[in-house]
Amino acid sequence: MPMPSESPRSRSFSLVDVGAAVAALLAIGGVIWSPRLSGAVAQATGALEPVTVMVDVRGAPAASPLQLLQQARAEGKVAIVIRNQPHGSVAVKEILPFERIISTLTPDGKVVSAPDPNQKTFSTFDGRFVLEGQGRRTAGGVVFGNQTIKIGAPVELEGTNYRFNGTVTDLKLGTS
Repeated sequence: MPMPSESPRSRSFSLVDVGAAVAALLAIGGVIWSPRLSGAVAQATGALEPVTVMVDVRGAPAASPLQLLQQARAEGKVAIVIRNQPHGSVAVKEILPFERIISTLTPDGKVVSAPDPNQKTFSTFDGRFVLEGQGRRTAGGVVFGNQTIKIGAPVELEGTNYRFNGTVTDLKLGTS
């Protein structure tokens, strides 16, 4: 039997208890709003559509550009980094090589273009990667790999033996 002078124990919360509760709430919020979970929800609800992204790579030094092109085609996929955020692997639909062209002005005022003769000496890889993946349309553009991607955005493409910096030159949402 409690004595009249004793009061029932009241529970007070310390600063450590409050900190633990805030940490638990932040962890729950991080799981709910994580990019992977939102991507999984978008895929489950059918919000994802096929996206074709074209990335142009210009002037990447390569000892054997033709061999590099064949290897990239054989791999069939590249790892893509958008705004320094890794996206993962994306299928390569095709790689179109570019021929370097030089133009000069003749004495009579005409412009003449020809293949660059220096290409054999100072070889570089120039080409367009046509990539296929999944994305969704938002008010701010196309979300591809949990990043909004637009024409002109810088991206990195990485394969087994190469890493190229390129620029998005075209986007097509839906079947192409």
